[in-house]
Amino acid sequence: MKKTSFLSLDSLSLQEFDENSELIPLMTPEDEEEINNEELPATLPILSLRNTVLFPGVVIPITAGRDKSIKLINDANKGSKVIGVVAQKDEAIENPTAKDIHEAGTVARILRVLKMPDGNTTVIIQGKKRFNVAEVITEEPYMNATIREVPEAKPASQSKEFNAIIESIKDLALQIIQDSPNIPSEASFAIKNIQSDSFLINFVSSNMNLSVQEKQRLLETNDLKERALETLKYMNIEFQKLELKNDIQSKVQSDMNQQQREYFLHQQMKTIQEELGGVSYDEELEEMKERAKSKKWDDKVKKHFDKEIAKMQRMNPQVAEYSIQRNYLDLFLDLPWNEFSKDKFDLKRAKRILDKDHYGLDDVKRRIIEYLAVLKLRNDMKSPILCLYGPPGVGKTSLGKSIAEALGREYVRISLGGLRDEAEIRGHRKTYIGAMPGRIIQSLKKAGTSNPVFVLDEIDKLSNSHQGDPSSAMLEVLDPEQNSEFYDNFLEMGFDLSKVMFIATSNSLNTIQPALRDRMEIINVTGYTIEEKVEIAKRHLLPKQLEEHGLDDKALKIAKPQLEKIVEGYTRESGVRGLEKQIAKMVRYAAKNIAMEETYNIKVTNDDIVEVLGSPKMERDKYENNDVAGVVTGLAWTRVGGDILFIESILSKGKGSLSITGNLGKVMKESATIAMEYIKANADEFGINPEVFDKYNVHIHVPEGATPKDGPSAGVTMLTSLVSLFTQRKVKKNIAMTGEITLRGKVLPVGGIKEKILAAKRARIKEILLCEDNKRDIDEIKPEYLKGLTFHYVSDMRDVIKLALTNQKVKDAKKL
Repeated sequence: MKKTSFLSLDSLSLQEFDENSELIPLMTPEDEEEINNEELPATLPILSLRNTVLFPGVVIPITAGRDKSIKLINDANKGSKVIGVVAQKDEAIENPTAKDIHEAGTVARILRVLKMPDGNTTVIIQGKKRFNVAEVITEEPYMNATIREVPEAKPASQSKEFNAIIESIKDLALQIIQDSPNIPSEASFAIKNIQSDSFLINFVSSNMNLSVQEKQRLLETNDLKERALETLKYMNIEFQKLELKNDIQSKVQSDMNQQQREYFLHQQMKTIQEELGGVSYDEELEEMKERAKSKKWDDKVKKHFDKEIAKMQRMNPQVAEYSIQRNYLDLFLDLPWNEFSKDKFDLKRAKRILDKDHYGLDDVKRRIIEYLAVLKLRNDMKSPILCLYGPPGVGKTSLGKSIAEALGREYVRISLGGLRDEAEIRGHRKTYIGAMPGRIIQSLKKAGTSNPVFVLDEIDKLSNSHQGDPSSAMLEVLDPEQNSEFYDNFLEMGFDLSKVMFIATSNSLNTIQPALRDRMEIINVTGYTIEEKVEIAKRHLLPKQLEEHGLDDKALKIAKPQLEKIVEGYTRESGVRGLEKQIAKMVRYAAKNIAMEETYNIKVTNDDIVEVLGSPKMERDKYENNDVAGVVTGLAWTRVGGDILFIESILSKGKGSLSITGNLGKVMKESATIAMEYIKANADEFGINPEVFDKYNVHIHVPEGATPKDGPSAGVTMLTSLVSLFTQRKVKKNIAMTGEITLRGKVLPVGGIKEKILAAKRARIKEILLCEDNKRDIDEIKPEYLKGLTFHYVSDMRDVIKLALTNQKVKDAKKL
């Protein structure tokens, strides 16, 4: 049903009804009886309505705008006040004729005529009876026609079906009025007070939201029961539409209310943030867009950023994903996309920096200078992946910082020791709570350039677990062919690492994955000689410790002889870390005396060293005498550099068994067995009575049983020890040896030669016996390292015995 409105003959404009007008009462059954008994005139002036249909008994206001219509109303109002009202077939026709109007209409009585301020005439009319136009008599000045009454077929008053229809119409009308926001609730009083069934049907039909054609069909239905059923059908349709409309509006209203509530809350939060000096969300987005304009992005990266910031704009700032998205975009903006620091190609300056910071390490320095030279010539070379391999404390990590300074690049260091989660390298997907990018991307963000010097410290100590294998993740990072598109799970797109100079450090190559080792250029950083350690202590360690303890260079002076005493007596290492600790003790000694205002020797003496550091602890790697048969000095390689060891053999009466002790590995025990069997096979050649092997048990021992030892390089030492034991001949004085042996009597080359030679020099060894194939290793060592040493190169085990043993018997030699 629709809200009652003023219906215009011409344009159906809405007009307000005068509040002071006399109320028009509803038609009663008596009124209906009276109307039915009225006689219709033979002819009537015909008023055509454009967009409505008048039903008997119904009162409607209409606005007349056409001249003909106004004249018709005025003339009828002065006369009988009875007119014929007929609907137009086409409302667009301005001046309708007989053929443009419907045949069926309603006789109407003019109740009131009102002159409106805009010049139009509003007339209130009430329907009386239905009629049919018989013949149009005149059309000027307005239409006149003869009419005939149309009788209405009414059902019997006792018809239960008709009464049920009437009740349904009433109930449905009341429900529609209740649910419709456009119909005033007062209309329900009108429905309840209508007593005439036919008037109820006409009243509801007139006010339903139907087309003119549908209302005209209802008017033309003569049978009142049939018209009631049609009316009820239209009401049901309208009620269903109303229910659906209300349901939709309810949902939309609920959504709108929630959105409006959130909008107002966000606006209040924004205002509060601005008052507190914070940044609003809109300002934050604008700031990000402004920062993005200055980035050196390619099209692919820019497109990805625009997509992600558009996603952030659509997000509610209160949801958890908003902060994740903001962190992601912050990282995107902080990363140095295509931003490179300018390399310094002054090779002489670079060499000076490397020499100033590190004493020795010539191979590494030469490789860095070579890299700089090639980069200067080509200017687009992919950065190499260097692996500095050597014992602890030799300056591998600090060398990376010097390289960065020489190149003029940023320095970044990542400690990989004990790393066992692959996500530490590749990052987590940003969908996880607390997700972060990997260490590679984080370090690049910190560096601010895409070509820093990256030190990957302790790469040999990467471990793996159920969370993945980090060393496998490093394969992509350290491959120059792949790392131009390094994929980080958090970043979700490739980042170019090809301009980064990676320097890995390692104490051992054995634990590095072969595929990873293959990607790196291995540079062996060997230990320092005593002379180098003294120089390093004088140039770097002592000034550094004085500065760290708040002293100047006048507070303590340590001469080279005293530094050498500290190196030899209190340290046993390839690097200088232990030496620095001992120097720190000496500096603290000076600091304590200065603070307590006590006298002390500014120039440190040997006695001062003993007083502060205690008695020398490392005398055990000094060479021992050769007065005992079967004691031979060997050379060994350890993770902390080279060392000397002693092989001891002894005979005891028994049945010829061989015992080996000293915490030895399988390979070293096999070397002892090989040496023993070789001697048995060549006893005559060495002047040994074969019966000795059956009468005596042999025991071989390597001191420092708490230290695990393994490897084949003690083979020649064990051979010499056993021959000396069986022949009771003296071992040559101040000689040490290293080499692997075979059953055929061959001596094979071994590794770690430089470290072993440094250990020999520390132990005051004068002569070294090596395999002939190790001569190439000696040639690579700087001459100053070899000063004071004599080398003997052998290929056969007989030569070892000739060189290592003298013809002189030991004191108190046993008779075998």
